[in-house]
Amino acid sequence: QPDHPITRHFQSKRDNMAQHRERERDMVPNAGMQVASPGYYNPNPGGRVPVPSFPGLGSASGALSGVIMGAQHAAQQKINRELFVGNTPQGTSEMLLLQFLNGAMRRANLCGPTETPILNCRVNTKFAFIELSAAELANKALNLNGIPFLGAILKVSRPSKYAGPHVPSQTWQQLTGQSVPVINNNDIGGGGGGGGGTGGGDRDKINRELFVGNTTPAMTEAFLTDFLGNAMEQVGLNTKPGNPIAACRVSGKFAFIELRSPQEAANALNLNNIPCMGAYLRIGRPSKWSGTPDTHGNWEDILAKYMSGELQVGAAASSSVTTRVVELHNMLTSEDLEDENEYNEIMEDTRAECGQFGTLKSIVIPKANEPGATKIFLEYESPDDAAKAIQNLAGRTFDGRKVAAAYFDEGKFASKQFA
Repeated sequence: QPDHPITRHFQSKRDNMAQHRERERDMVPNAGMQVASPGYYNPNPGGRVPVPSFPGLGSASGALSGVIMGAQHAAQQKINRELFVGNTPQGTSEMLLLQFLNGAMRRANLCGPTETPILNCRVNTKFAFIELSAAELANKALNLNGIPFLGAILKVSRPSKYAGPHVPSQTWQQLTGQSVPVINNNDIGGGGGGGGGTGGGDRDKINRELFVGNTTPAMTEAFLTDFLGNAMEQVGLNTKPGNPIAACRVSGKFAFIELRSPQEAANALNLNNIPCMGAYLRIGRPSKWSGTPDTHGNWEDILAKYMSGELQVGAAASSSVTTRVVELHNMLTSEDLEDENEYNEIMEDTRAECGQFGTLKSIVIPKANEPGATKIFLEYESPDDAAKAIQNLAGRTFDGRKVAAAYFDEGKFASKQFA
């Protein structure tokens, strides 16, 4: 059948429209193709579209690479500033360890006298991690390895992920010249008993007893005995070797501890506010106590004195025998003893000052060229008075010199063997 003119017209129209649609499809770019506008010059017509550049940053991929490398560098720097601390005693709190190790570094001149080198501390069950403010300080802090802490010897080393160079270091004992203390477990534990007899009977029990508040259920009698006893030994609040806590009883959110002597009970008041298991213990006299108010500080005060060297740890505790006589060193010079008037003034000043700590029976200050010259000997009524004098006098500064105080043999004192 011949085509009708109208049919040919519409057929031609359809063909033209189909061709037009084909041209439009040809102009739509496929995925990944680039579309050039009129006048656009493509320097890389056969490849990918170039990644845009940013002034000062180079390409976006280079900037991203720089960010990643920066993050990796920061992570490595943090590892270089971090140290592992092993063998931490049970109940060690982050704040307690942080205060102690910062003070130890200042005391050993591993950092500036007012510097706080350790920024953070994370404590786990038997170990901890500390982060220092600089990698150089972390290198110096390796010298803390072997430092005594609450009856334990801390192990300070690099964490396992450290991959930097080996840095030579000493142990705490090599650095300070101190010997490694002997940790006698027979003296520190067993549910409130390791300290030996109290030696005073029930008549002075109230003077030997202290209240401990803000305890937690995890703090058992054995734990509190060990923790507080070790803390006292650490900073020299005990008057003789061994755990000064003779008994402990826990009742809910508080406890009572019994010390070996009234003097050690008075000394233990300085443990008030000590951090323990995330809590701050409140230590004070029990409500039934009616004695003269004590003059004492808090844990922060006693720790600061210990770290500064003002407290001479071991002057009292290192002696196996407590006596009524105290020997003072480093208070006088030979020149002080040459003038008779100055000698008499020193005698009177010593009597007035040292009589505050107990009943002072006699004072001996050997003169120049006599045995024991430049030393002072104090004879008290009781060993407790002598212990109180040592606690208060040791570490004091006299005319720019730090005073040393220790027990002196009563037999030698009686026979005037002062050399």
